[in-house]
Amino acid sequence: MTIQQLINQRVQAALAAAGVPDAPAVVQPSSKVGFGDYQANGVMGAAKALKMNPRELAQKVVDALDLEGIAEKVEIAGPGFINIHLSPEYLARRSETALHDARLGLTLPAKQTVVIDYSSPNLAKEMHVGHLRSTIIGDAIARVLSFMGHEVIRQNHVGDWGTQFGMLTAYLVETQQTGKAGMELGDLETFYRNAKIRFDESEDFANRAREYVVRLQGGDESVLALWRQFVGVSLSHCQAVYDTLGVMLTRDDVMGESAYNDDLANVVNELTEMGIVTDSEGAKVVFLPEFADQDGNPAAYIVQKKDGGFLYSTTDLGAVRYRVRQLNADRIIYVVDARQSLHFQQMFTTCRKAGFAPDNVVLEHIAFGTMMGEDNKPFKTRSGGTVKLIELLNESEERALNLVGEKNPDLAAEVKQQIAHAVGIGAVKYADLSKSRTSDYIFNWENMLSFEGNTAPYLQYAYTRVQSVFRKADHYDATAPIVISEAAEKQLAVALAQFEDVLVTVADSCYPHHLSQYLYNLAQLFSRFYEACPILKAEGEMRASRLQMAALTGKTLKTGMNLLGIEVLDAM
Repeated sequence: MTIQQLINQRVQAALAAAGVPDAPAVVQPSSKVGFGDYQANGVMGAAKALKMNPRELAQKVVDALDLEGIAEKVEIAGPGFINIHLSPEYLARRSETALHDARLGLTLPAKQTVVIDYSSPNLAKEMHVGHLRSTIIGDAIARVLSFMGHEVIRQNHVGDWGTQFGMLTAYLVETQQTGKAGMELGDLETFYRNAKIRFDESEDFANRAREYVVRLQGGDESVLALWRQFVGVSLSHCQAVYDTLGVMLTRDDVMGESAYNDDLANVVNELTEMGIVTDSEGAKVVFLPEFADQDGNPAAYIVQKKDGGFLYSTTDLGAVRYRVRQLNADRIIYVVDARQSLHFQQMFTTCRKAGFAPDNVVLEHIAFGTMMGEDNKPFKTRSGGTVKLIELLNESEERALNLVGEKNPDLAAEVKQQIAHAVGIGAVKYADLSKSRTSDYIFNWENMLSFEGNTAPYLQYAYTRVQSVFRKADHYDATAPIVISEAAEKQLAVALAQFEDVLVTVADSCYPHHLSQYLYNLAQLFSRFYEACPILKAEGEMRASRLQMAALTGKTLKTGMNLLGIEVLDAM
């Protein structure tokens, strides 16, 4: 049980004893140090409902509140706030438990099977900056949920099917005949662009492309062999990006649109048998009155075109059906940009109607905003083109390498490159993960690579600062008891105890910025502790205790950054 859950439970019991069992406790960390460590703010609302004096009710609650061994002081403030000051002894024991546990004292929740659909690039082109947010937000959510003991199944629902692959296959055949295929396939952007030019300019080529679509969807083995060749090259490009970015996606996680192709007719037949589908102008449509327009006309969710072809809406239904029935998902998370919100609302509604996702299966669209350039428009190259993701990552590493060279010119080249990789990639990821995912944000090289403020380099440096303490310490007793006596020690211990609450919040809400903000605050508190409470100059039990606090801080920073997918360094 998290520390906030524990206090909330105790306050809830005290409210019940005071005669208001249904009133929420509203426990939250205090906004100011002088107001204790936690506040219970539910008394005012309960008193208003009962037409009681809030301070009188607060006194009844405090009299019934059992926080023995947890709080050293409980006091009533203002109109009825209850301020709770945690006991230093309780915090010390909690810190010791966390320090000696692989999961930092985390209480594992009931295990769920969670399917996370993220990244999902279109294999017709190389990955660009538009794929960044889904990839790193999804990776962070997957890491947190795995850490909390859930079975996480990553699903990279790549776009590897459809009409454009007829065009690409036709062009692959043509370039193989001229000997240009190997050269052009090495640059997917060039390959796609040239295929599109041929498609737009040559009617014969366009007709051949359409024929390849039919043959591809019909299972023609010779065309499928060419398609597999193209997909293989595309996935190699994607994997290179994933490896550079340090996300935990592999080829084994790829479950593209093509994987559901053979089942789409079954999906439509099942919808038809249930009476959910209506024939409309030759197409098969699910009409959704839940999304009616202002004239009362229901929204049309098309699952099969009049020519018999299927759409990505059909594929998405098939994916949910598979994930529930074959993967036994308890929760399915889609990390896709906010522009697809209506599609997911309609798709989820259709799945509920069809029984593809029963009520006990959670369906969530984890929407996110856009990465913007300095001009407040979607991030582009100076010429207005799409920025390749691998080029962005390479530039970040180059910029970080220049910074490392300026700060530590005497470092070996190999060491500089290692630091530059950790700092450069970490900076790109943290610049995103430190913002609320639903917000647009402006991409700024100078801000994200700064060693000051809420940035990855600042956190990475904070971790190395902890490690430097242990390099200087001639002796460290990893079993020494923790004793908390100074204000800065207690503030640090309270923050360390709140790590579990933060992870619960991220797991429930899928907002990784809560973890980023926590780590930044923790790094700041350690800096204050470091200044106010000398570690290596202290003696005896105090020195040993403060080394333990430093060790727990380092372990928490490292664990937290790892959950965000950000590499730590022992020295910078």
